[in-house]
Amino acid sequence: MRISINWINELINIQDIQLDNLIEKMTLGGFEVEDVIELTPFKKTTTVLDISATANRADSLSVYGLGKEMGSLLNKPIQKSTYHREINQQKEVLENILIKNASEENINLSIFLGLTVKHLTNVCSPKWLQEKLISADIIPVNNLLDYKNYILLETGYPFEFYDLSKIKQTIKRDKFKLAIKTTEQNETIKINNNDCLINNKILTLNANNQILGVSGVIPTDEYQYLESSSELLIEASIFNSKKIRQTSRALGIRTERSARYEKELMVSDFSEALLRLLLLLKINNPNVEFAYHTIYNKKTIIPAPIVLDYKNINKILGPIINQESDMGNELESYLTFKQISNYLDRLNFKYSYNNESQTWVVSILTSRINDISREIDLIEEIGRLHGFNNFKTCLPQVVEIGKEDLTYKLKKQLTLCFLNEGFTELIQYSLTNQNLPNTISIVNPLFSECSQLRQSLLPGLVKTVNFNLKNTNLSLNGFEYGHIFKTDKLSKYKEIEYIAGVLGSQTNISHWSTNHKSISNLDWFIAKGKLETIFHKLNLQVKWELENIKLYDQILHPYRTAKLTLDNGSELGVFGQIHPLLANKLNISDNIYLFELNFEIIKNKIKFTKLCLYNDYSTYPKITKDLSFLIDKSISFNKIKSVIQDSGSQFLSCIDLLDVYQTNEGQQNIQSLCVQLTFHAPNKTLVNTEIEYVMKNIQDNLIKNFNITLRI
Repeated sequence: MRISINWINELINIQDIQLDNLIEKMTLGGFEVEDVIELTPFKKTTTVLDISATANRADSLSVYGLGKEMGSLLNKPIQKSTYHREINQQKEVLENILIKNASEENINLSIFLGLTVKHLTNVCSPKWLQEKLISADIIPVNNLLDYKNYILLETGYPFEFYDLSKIKQTIKRDKFKLAIKTTEQNETIKINNNDCLINNKILTLNANNQILGVSGVIPTDEYQYLESSSELLIEASIFNSKKIRQTSRALGIRTERSARYEKELMVSDFSEALLRLLLLLKINNPNVEFAYHTIYNKKTIIPAPIVLDYKNINKILGPIINQESDMGNELESYLTFKQISNYLDRLNFKYSYNNESQTWVVSILTSRINDISREIDLIEEIGRLHGFNNFKTCLPQVVEIGKEDLTYKLKKQLTLCFLNEGFTELIQYSLTNQNLPNTISIVNPLFSECSQLRQSLLPGLVKTVNFNLKNTNLSLNGFEYGHIFKTDKLSKYKEIEYIAGVLGSQTNISHWSTNHKSISNLDWFIAKGKLETIFHKLNLQVKWELENIKLYDQILHPYRTAKLTLDNGSELGVFGQIHPLLANKLNISDNIYLFELNFEIIKNKIKFTKLCLYNDYSTYPKITKDLSFLIDKSISFNKIKSVIQDSGSQFLSCIDLLDVYQTNEGQQNIQSLCVQLTFHAPNKTLVNTEIEYVMKNIQDNLIKNFNITLRI
């Protein structure tokens, strides 16, 4: 908001303060001066400051509020003008009336006062008032609107005017009842020459059930005051900020008045603001008559006092900067008791001090209960008045360097494994709209797309693949750490950390005879091999079992999904190919493979896994033999591996599947496998005759058990 230096000087004496010092003091005190403007309203030059205040300081969104803040920061008293003395004489009468009408019934407003004004003859605004409006970047119109804008600018309280004569003509009587309530059924009213539908959730001001306007927002076109209006009904009220915000959104209407109510105004200076408005109207209308019509006042809840501890102040704010001593060393000292008490006085807080416990018991002003509710808030105010730049800047002493826990170490190891396999780390939102079974919905979501807690990381990864394919990235391999949310049998929420990944539809393959890299479609074995490589690095023994899991039945292929379990029976997660219907719906390849693993299961397994015991490395050479054969593709490799292991001697140390080949011609149920066998003896050099005998035994057993056909 804009405020002129001359107007500030009417509230506090700042003639002896340089403008740069004033701007620096305000900025360091939390009120940033965004611009300095020179204006000449009515040929009078004035300097205007454009000041921004924080959202939680509704008490400072006025000239009087900013004046009090400047007085506190500069240690200057507020200068009471003549109108303040006149107001004080009537303030006690008004507040006694409000106390008598105190109630706890309505939760949507703090105070409501209907006031009738009669015998208005001159609604023109004084020249001095117009000058102040111009300095605040408000164009004066020389009628009652200038008074409304001026009071809003000076005190921060919005008031609404209605044409009293029109109200009487409509209800055809001089006496009527005012009420703020909702309508029993939907009604249409005229606002800004547009039809506006009012439902039963919107508060309205009613006179004998006739809607005068939307409470806290805007009056109807029918009862708006005009320049010719000689009788007014003034609505002076403070509404619940949430209710006004909801009403403005529902109607699509936001006014200066509703914007102020949304800041959550307090009742502390309400009486002075209303009486100030009445005095302004009386300037050009000495015979004007005012009468209180309807009054409602909600009982004010007085907040409990806050205990302010001297030790906590020093602990949080730290030592202050003093002038250098004679020795050239800076003295280290803290705020004194006298300084702290002085700052509380400047903030107009009432307090009592206990010398033995070195504490202050501070009563909070009603105008500050929104932003001061804890001891730390008071400490911040003290630091703000002293100036945060006047405290020493020092880093905290590190007593002990933090240690990497198991979770952090495992994540580092897992991340390195995935990066080495060509994966990229991804990050997705935990709020989704997956519509999976037993979905946990959010009560008040901001968007429908973020209305549920995710139960799986895989839908987000599929969307990422879809986005990348649309942008010509055909080989995305990615992984993600994330939390999923489930409900147990007792309907209690559980949050579990998972790691999931996706392997794109294409992969780069280097040819053995050239440096050229070709691109081919990804298949099950390559995708499975990448994941098994990571399990091998983590020393995890994982079993793969064909199973269709209900949670993933719309995401993964029903016949190409494997449940992963550890050797102790723990369910590790799932691996599978994308569901063809989902791939077709998103217009992406069906050669995409997904996995999701329980990070907590991996961590617990590694935590209780015994340390590996290593033997001395043998210097004797190894012998490798390749065995190629044709076999029925319905036979799993685990069975083949088991027969080879049983048929081999104690020298057989490793069995690796090198190649799987299946032709589209000939027999469709036959595939060709190439297995590499490694033989090694720790204490001697093996000879070919020994290995050939073992190979012959393996071949015979494979023929006997699986009727294989050897390839040369």
